[in-house]
Amino acid sequence: MKVSEIRTIHVALGLVLFSSLSSTALADDTIELVTVTGTREAQALAETAASVGIIDASSIAELRPSHASEVMGMIPGVHVNVTGGEGHMMAIRQPVTTSPVYLYLEDGVPTRSTGFFNHNALYEINLPQSGGIEVSKGPGSALYGSDAIGGVINVLTRSAPLEPEIEVAAEAGDHGWYRLLLSGGVSKNNDGIRADINITHTDGWREATAYDRQSLTLRWDRFLDNGAGVKTVIAASNIDQETAGTSRLSKYDYLNNPTRNLTPVSFREVLALRVSSAYEQEDETTLLSITPYVRYNRMELLPNWSLTYDPQRYTTENYSVGLLTKYRQDFNPARSRLIVGLDLDHSPGKRDENQLDVTRTNGVFTDYTEGEKLYDYNVSFTGLSPYVHVEISPTKKLRLSGGLRFDYIRYDYKNNLSKVTNGRHRRPDSTTIDFTHASPKFGLTYAFTRQLNGFFTYRNTFRSPGESQLFRQGQAENTVDLNPVNVNSFEVGARGQIGSSAHYEISIYHMTKENDILSFRNTIDGTRETQNAGETLHRGIEVGFGSALGNTVRFNVSYSYAKHTYEKWQPATGVNFSGN
Repeated sequence: MKVSEIRTIHVALGLVLFSSLSSTALADDTIELVTVTGTREAQALAETAASVGIIDASSIAELRPSHASEVMGMIPGVHVNVTGGEGHMMAIRQPVTTSPVYLYLEDGVPTRSTGFFNHNALYEINLPQSGGIEVSKGPGSALYGSDAIGGVINVLTRSAPLEPEIEVAAEAGDHGWYRLLLSGGVSKNNDGIRADINITHTDGWREATAYDRQSLTLRWDRFLDNGAGVKTVIAASNIDQETAGTSRLSKYDYLNNPTRNLTPVSFREVLALRVSSAYEQEDETTLLSITPYVRYNRMELLPNWSLTYDPQRYTTENYSVGLLTKYRQDFNPARSRLIVGLDLDHSPGKRDENQLDVTRTNGVFTDYTEGEKLYDYNVSFTGLSPYVHVEISPTKKLRLSGGLRFDYIRYDYKNNLSKVTNGRHRRPDSTTIDFTHASPKFGLTYAFTRQLNGFFTYRNTFRSPGESQLFRQGQAENTVDLNPVNVNSFEVGARGQIGSSAHYEISIYHMTKENDILSFRNTIDGTRETQNAGETLHRGIEVGFGSALGNTVRFNVSYSYAKHTYEKWQPATGVNFSGN
């Protein structure tokens, strides 16, 4: 068996009309832009040794995206597809995938625990009412750990308005579509409050694909007498979706009855709640940041992709309590900066899964009854991660940065059913698993001129196996002995301006993933083994260009070319994808 080389090319062209000129994915003053994701505080983009795409609040407000794909493609090298409703899969320096290779944040706080990754993470965030999106492509800085491989996606909330305001946006369209966006806020003395509400519904253009969302974001900013500030954010989303993402049609139905859904019984119900309170105290040379948070994530799912061979219905749920701490000290010699911090995350969770007996009439799955319980376990994820990040400017134009992060990860797993050692749904015995990983980082930026800036970065990172990979054993002979995936990434790029209205950015990257997790199938005896035996290579170039065309029109184009190669990949006896 031979597989053709995987290549992806993504081109996005856009014309944006403004009542008044505003910035989009890359602003006029590209070198003057500020990003907050890399170091969890405002930092000049010109001194950020990474390719960072920025979509500001005004662009989001004018686009009012109903899906992440309508706005994320403004950033070079970022592709989001639609899987149904607001569901999505991402492709940033990786092929389109459901694997946990991206870290999703809201105001710098992870929206989910490492152990409970969800590739649909953006639909747990109120994106159309956000205050901006930052995408740091490739592995994250020393301030970020597991999952930050393809990129770090940080969605920002909106601060309170200086004057009282109320915003109302109502929409209606075909297929039962309607959406109501309400927003309002007020500031008084040392306090500012904003509330955003998103109510969305669609019947779907296809049978049994209705989608409902209710989201609420509350943000309270308070300035204390000692000069410190406290930002408290409460974010909640409830999602109820009928799905048809993998309900493949025959050629006849595709041509004559394209709205047909062969899996109308499938569904996805999601509840996400996050509460964080960020305390920051800053003076001329120091900054102390302490952010405690709590989270709750629940998802009940009847997947349509497994109805034909392994029908099931399952619920995953986890609670989280965590703490992000950071201390920064600036020194006069060579504009030196030292950042140290410690991240803590404790997330107890559970999985409950039942086999289904399904009814199929004329090729359509019409009903089901629940059968044998396949999995019932509790698992607690614990993460402890100290880090150090250093910056220094040996010359006026050269800025060096380096860092080291150490991650300790622990899973405490309790099987509430019997141990099963054979068959399609094997279950490991109760156990405890530990992982450790040290991630070095290095980068530099150089200002050739005021309007031309270059950067280089090397970053190592990793991905810890998630709870479903470790303990939802399936047919594999063993899964609890899996190790983290290891990643090394090199990148070089340049940002610049042409005159006062045009800008550009170009970056080239080379990234390898080793110890990747794959399932090996022995076609001789029918056994399966999940193992760290894969290695992949990811190379590409990303280009962004934008220019103002007069006072009310802006033109942007983003282009990326990526080549993904199996260096070592043998998924079955006699099957070798290596080199393709």
